[in-house]
Amino acid sequence: MVPSDPGRRRARPETGTFFSGRAAPGPSSSSLVLEDLRSGLPVGHDVDVLLRDGSAARIRPICAEDAALVADFHGRLSPESVRLRFFIPHPELSEEEIRRLVDHCDPDHMALVAERSGALIAIAQYDRLPGEEEAEVAFLVDDAFHRRGLGTLLLEHLAGIARENGIRRFVAETLWENRAMLDVFLHAGFAPQLTHDRGEVRVVLDIASPLGAIAAAEERDRVSVVQSVARLLRPSSIAVVGAGRSAGTVGHEIVHNLIESGFNGPIYPVNPNARSVLGVPSWASVDALPYGVDLAVIAVPAESVVSVVEACGRRCVGGLVVVSAGFAETGDGGAEAQREVVRLAHAYGMRLIGPNCFGVINTDPSVSMNATFSADLPERGSVGFGSQSGGLGIAILGEAARRGIGLSEFVSMGNKGDVSGNDLLTWWEQDEATDVILLYLESFGNPRKFNRIARRVSRSKPIVAVKAGRTGAGARAASSHTAALASEDRVVDALFLQTGVIRVDTIEELFDVSEVLAHQPVPRGGRVAIVSNAGGPGVLAADAAIAGGLSVPELSADLQARLRGYCPQAASVSNPLDLLASASGGDFRQSIGAVLESGEIDAVVTIFTPPLVTTPEDFATGVAAAVDGVTGEGAEVPVIAAVLGAPDSTDPLRSAVRPVPRFVYPETAVRALSAAARYGRWRRRLEGVPPVLEGLDPNGARREVVAHAAPGPEGDGWLSGSSALGLLRTYGVPVVPSVFVSDAHGAEEEAERLGYPVALKVEAPGVLHKSDVGGVRLGLSTPAEVRVAFEAMLRSIPAMVGAIVQPMVAPGVETIAGFVRDPSFGAAVLFGLGGTTAELLGDREVRLAPLTDLDVHEMVLGIRAAPLLTGFRGSAPLDVAAVEDLVAKVGRLADDLPELVEVDCNPVMVGATGPVVLDARIRVRARSATSPPEARRPG
Repeated sequence: MVPSDPGRRRARPETGTFFSGRAAPGPSSSSLVLEDLRSGLPVGHDVDVLLRDGSAARIRPICAEDAALVADFHGRLSPESVRLRFFIPHPELSEEEIRRLVDHCDPDHMALVAERSGALIAIAQYDRLPGEEEAEVAFLVDDAFHRRGLGTLLLEHLAGIARENGIRRFVAETLWENRAMLDVFLHAGFAPQLTHDRGEVRVVLDIASPLGAIAAAEERDRVSVVQSVARLLRPSSIAVVGAGRSAGTVGHEIVHNLIESGFNGPIYPVNPNARSVLGVPSWASVDALPYGVDLAVIAVPAESVVSVVEACGRRCVGGLVVVSAGFAETGDGGAEAQREVVRLAHAYGMRLIGPNCFGVINTDPSVSMNATFSADLPERGSVGFGSQSGGLGIAILGEAARRGIGLSEFVSMGNKGDVSGNDLLTWWEQDEATDVILLYLESFGNPRKFNRIARRVSRSKPIVAVKAGRTGAGARAASSHTAALASEDRVVDALFLQTGVIRVDTIEELFDVSEVLAHQPVPRGGRVAIVSNAGGPGVLAADAAIAGGLSVPELSADLQARLRGYCPQAASVSNPLDLLASASGGDFRQSIGAVLESGEIDAVVTIFTPPLVTTPEDFATGVAAAVDGVTGEGAEVPVIAAVLGAPDSTDPLRSAVRPVPRFVYPETAVRALSAAARYGRWRRRLEGVPPVLEGLDPNGARREVVAHAAPGPEGDGWLSGSSALGLLRTYGVPVVPSVFVSDAHGAEEEAERLGYPVALKVEAPGVLHKSDVGGVRLGLSTPAEVRVAFEAMLRSIPAMVGAIVQPMVAPGVETIAGFVRDPSFGAAVLFGLGGTTAELLGDREVRLAPLTDLDVHEMVLGIRAAPLLTGFRGSAPLDVAAVEDLVAKVGRLADDLPELVEVDCNPVMVGATGPVVLDARIRVRARSATSPPEARRPG
């Protein structure tokens, strides 16, 4: 791009050098952790990103120290890239051009650079005239990194920064023949408008509305993550750094397991003191390895890991698994060392699993990789397992082998310095060998990204997760009713509920549920038939089914008549079916087969208590025959078994076409089936859409914040009383008329104006529960009562600065609505039973923003007290739709104003005419005091 000719187009700001060279086309780039594109890279911060080929790079703002790097970068460009950049030959940048580029980073002029291995590989820049909503933008990418997505990626980041600075449009001019640059603009998702004249193209991008860009970026993220994880889980060559000669050492056992598993590729043990390890030739150092080994497993002391990672980068290793311990798990010093290891890996384009991990397994015969130090190698199967705990990984593999659960892949994430559960979900979503995903998680690196990915993946593959840490130990003190009710574990429950993830509490339950989902179809409904040879266990199973949200319906007369033809005369065939102790394997086969073919049942639980006449093998053979013999819709009905008091001699169950999970107790079997049925219900339900809301005024809300929220010493401020209600009013939330008064005389005047009876509520900094300190007086009917109430508050509440006067509202159902913003999870929106007993009763539903219409509907009707809203014991139903509208608007407020940390509307009185907020508190934090609302973070 050349300097502007004022006669041809608007004069360019004289503050920087514009770049517009080639960049990668289409959906091809991704941040390591894609977040909502409403905000960009915080100035002064770096972010690691993924390119289309799965390699890593780093994006950061340009700085004055980059002058020499900019000159070197320009000098590496091909003449063609320079011509496309300047429209004319321009082999060198002048010192003045470089100075203008590196010295100006402010809201009007921003330049970002991408770097790899200490060198710049791309530059992007925008410039605008002060006060304008339009900025000129341009890009230039190193020839060696064309077609890898850097142009698209830099555009994504620049747009986020520009929006934060009030820029609504990007304008770029490029040559018509520069198809790569045009592809970047066309596929970024910003609704481009193109005009061309004499071989030049002017592009206008609407960056103020990023929804299309978000969808496009998510697809780029998916492509990039898959490419990056493939380097780690499907390598064609592996180096083991720290491969000892002595059995029992970690590196030695990893080499041993790679050999024993039949890894389909060369293995390179690295040991400076050995000529060979387990008969495989050894290499003296990483620097001696062949160039471009796919994967390096690092098992050296922690203090040596940094140098090994750097050596791997020099040899262009594709990815790393760091099993070495001694990093973030040891404290602040180890955490800093871990950050340096990850930084170095990304600087050389590598991704990393670990550190402090157990290794990785891929049972695909084309890979056959056991890069762990476990003695147990699981069978090949369809379950992908990701575990954050390395020590637990050993037990997990042993339990999988004992149960005969086959794994497609196993990944021990360790400290999750880089690769996380989000990456694994994205990988397993497209992996045809994986049908069920299991996760053991101790923390979330990026819950908001997990929300998006898991919601998408669960539509096609079940995710079962253990999230450790259900207790409240270490929870912060709550500053409002909403914060107290929306604890972290409740937020995790909400996250899993919204995304369809099946949450279990123990590893045992994890395997129980996985057995059902891996071997049997997902239940199409909740109707269960129980077929047993003893009445008691059948009753226990029926009770467990009802408790788990299933039903045990009576079978039809026709089906019962058919069953009587198979069963002993005294058998019960209504449901549960009791075939009596004399039932043979054939009786089980015929009865279960009839139930499966009936179309009346969505799942079958069969229970066997060993009698003298029928062996467990006979029972198992009969059940397997019934499962194998059914066709049509009956083949889509899951069957599980409980075998009481018998040794594990039921191999025919496992050898069925659809292996039948075998449990020891009926309650355990039904609990696992209930979890699978809940997942089935989630998958069948509608996905929900953003609710259509009217009367929203974000700018008005921000004016209320500026006018009334006085920041405290830590950057927080509070809105309460009339100012909080005023902010809610800007979003169309119905609120009771409220007036602040500073003395008793003012209270009398406002009470007269509003009309009696009135309520008087104290305004006092630091008072959370007003009623607890005598700060709420209701039903005041005369001026004297108002004066007495005000003066009594003034005497008993030292912090009182005034009060608000409100007209009394007709009685109704007291509810609570609000949200609390978690720095990791985002805004957790709450609705429940309110008033002074809100925390005592704990009747609430929590969902993470952004909310869909389905989320809101389930929140309002999901509380135990919902019948009070829909009509209870003859009372008229209330306006549930209006309540849902209020909750949706509170959720949208959380989306639109990230500076609001807590919103607590309590009580919200729901009466015959709809809901109205009677009191509210809103905590405000300056944007600069928090992370950006959707900042990109590892994990």
